[in-house]
Amino acid sequence: MKNKKSAPDELGDEDEMALFRDAMDGVAPLSASNHVVHKHPPPPAFPLHSKQSGQRAVEDTLSDHITLEIEPGDEWSYLRPELTRQTLKRLRRGYWKIQASLDLHGYTRDEARQELVFFLDECVQQGYRCVLVVHGKGMSSKNREPVLKTRIGNWLAQRQDVLAFCQARPEDGGGGAVVVLLRRC
Repeated sequence: MKNKKSAPDELGDEDEMALFRDAMDGVAPLSASNHVVHKHPPPPAFPLHSKQSGQRAVEDTLSDHITLEIEPGDEWSYLRPELTRQTLKRLRRGYWKIQASLDLHGYTRDEARQELVFFLDECVQQGYRCVLVVHGKGMSSKNREPVLKTRIGNWLAQRQDVLAFCQARPEDGGGGAVVVLLRRC
């Protein structure tokens, strides 16, 4: 024997459909899109010089022998001693707009150091205050550990024009990038 709906249930379904149609009156479906819309447009990518337009001499005074201590899994950050913790909090929260970015994926240590020096010199010269440096998470490295992360942090801490840096927000690269606050000219 088939289970047949009773008359009151059918009326209830019809009433619900009528309510739904009334609620949807004038609504048009969204067009299909494969695009992701971000709250803020990404910062302009900085033109890299060595791989695109030939080698250019850059004064490199950064050492690989100076190291800051960081425990695995910790959020990487640095603040000049003369600044308040409020500065670092603001940097973490995106108080300053990222004005330029540098992606170091695929670079060797020496190439990355030279690109970073060139990038920071150009950003300071342009009067940029906040920039993004993408070092990667190390997913395709030999031990699946970030190769450049600690080095980038150590190099940044050696620069007098770097006031602070911290791990980027998830939408800016998270653990694979740092946001850098530069000294005003």
